[in-house]
Amino acid sequence: MRRTKIIITLGPSTDFPEMLEKLIENGVSIFRLNMSHAKHDWVRRVCTDIKAISAKLDKAVGLMLDTQGPEIRTGELGEALQLKPGDKFDFTVRGTVSQEEKSVDTNYDDMVNDINVGDVVLVDSGVIRMKVLSKEEKQIHCEVLTQGSLTSRRHINLPGVKVNLPALTAKDIADVDLAVELKMDYIALSFVREAQDVSTLRALLKAKSPDRAIRIIAKIEDQLAVQNFDSIMHASDGIMVARGDLGIECPYEELPIIQRRIVKECLKHKKRVIVATHMLESMIQNPMPTRAEITDVANAVHEQADAIMLSGETSVGRYPLECIQVMDRIAERIERSGGAGFAEAIEVTTPRDALINSAVQLANNIRADALLVFTRHGFVASLAGAFRPRYTPIYAFSPDADCITRLTLRWGITPISLAFSDDPEQTVSNAIQKLTDKHLIKSKDKLVIITDMVVQKEKFDAIQLRIVK
Repeated sequence: MRRTKIIITLGPSTDFPEMLEKLIENGVSIFRLNMSHAKHDWVRRVCTDIKAISAKLDKAVGLMLDTQGPEIRTGELGEALQLKPGDKFDFTVRGTVSQEEKSVDTNYDDMVNDINVGDVVLVDSGVIRMKVLSKEEKQIHCEVLTQGSLTSRRHINLPGVKVNLPALTAKDIADVDLAVELKMDYIALSFVREAQDVSTLRALLKAKSPDRAIRIIAKIEDQLAVQNFDSIMHASDGIMVARGDLGIECPYEELPIIQRRIVKECLKHKKRVIVATHMLESMIQNPMPTRAEITDVANAVHEQADAIMLSGETSVGRYPLECIQVMDRIAERIERSGGAGFAEAIEVTTPRDALINSAVQLANNIRADALLVFTRHGFVASLAGAFRPRYTPIYAFSPDADCITRLTLRWGITPISLAFSDDPEQTVSNAIQKLTDKHLIKSKDKLVIITDMVVQKEKFDAIQLRIVK
């Protein structure tokens, strides 16, 4: 059983019920709604379909809304500008008309104030590089460093520049309202630069949804986020290594080191962590991955990230189902070979930590066939997953539907809905029967169970070892 979770991005290739059912059956854990492209009515429709299919198949899946975030883009151009090294080029703001033959307006008025002479401007995912030579009140004069064709509305990156943009745009706030309305499990916050950005979203969610906490995944996408990573990690519920923009903003040779450090720190601090972007990029057009892509997926699985994510591969790609099958096959094989061991750095600081860690160590030592956890809010199950059991799948039972879907992002955990009895022993018996009925355990299997034990009418946390009859 694969323990690394798979997140896919929905789009025209995957947004119809027949495909959604196949994706869930093939092991998709979370569906991502990319609000850079998605319309609200479409999101409502696909979320309704996903929930219906999930209930039909009796398989828990989560929903993640990914905000567009504040973006800097070029304006409209009548025709493409052909740029070559040495060309002079102007960026203008507030409708200024440049005297330069090659120029374009931008949607960010403060770009002139934020940028300095000598800074590098990257356009169109870093394809076009320019260097700032000088600036005026409403113009930035640059020299083109790399050849390229510039068209309308291309994305602009300013590596190392602290931009004066809000954490949440008006569009983002409207999209957050949609996430609350549809009871999504996660919001991935784009272009996080500091911990305060996460706090801003958390305050907004608390005001809009005081009785239901949507978890926040902070996307690490630029140099400032890397510099502020520790505080961002502690402020958020999880981290996404968003390697698209991150690979543009940072020297590309640093990207593997940044990814490894982020995964390692997240595991140490029991935070969810997702590795995303370009994992199977060639499969947008081709039915088989490149050897480099296979190794990339394998590295993320070996590092024991909670989840690996697909973007264009499943939103607009020609082979979305094959992408899931490729990821599943790679992950299962790599998991059998062992992991990087980053979770061994977790500090056991509370009695609850010690109890869960002891249960995981027992499961490792006896090669238990299953680790059963009973949880109302997901904390105990999440902690068990954080310790990364070497051989044993975790089955987390909860009566709470929100808890079940939130746990879909936790490594190694299969969440299962179960009503709890007032008698802990009856709850355990019901859980064992449910696993038996699902053919997940069989006679003579060894089970490690974290549950309550009643002694003289008092309940205590306990670890049990049982053999299935």
